[in-house]
Amino acid sequence: MTARPLAGIVHVLITGCTWAQVPTEQFGCSGVTCWRRLRDWTEAGVWPHLHQVLLDELRAAGKLDLETAVVDGSHVRALKGGLTPALHR
Repeated sequence: MTARPLAGIVHVLITGCTWAQVPTEQFGCSGVTCWRRLRDWTEAGVWPHLHQVLLDELRAAGKLDLETAVVDGSHVRALKGGLTPALHR
């Protein structure tokens, strides 16, 4: 994994800009390159592995405290509609 496209991907996630708006001069690669790396790394299963490595390193450093945790499912789609208190129009 190269740092330049990763930095561009993180930039898009943080700012909400489009891939075309990624400043090439700042990251050393275009937004299209960042998008391609995101696609390729997703298909290769990089993100779950990277997540596990990060968690392992945080645990080893004593910086992972799961005593207080927040679970946010607001971005998860309710495929069967979920529980609704009122009828939909």
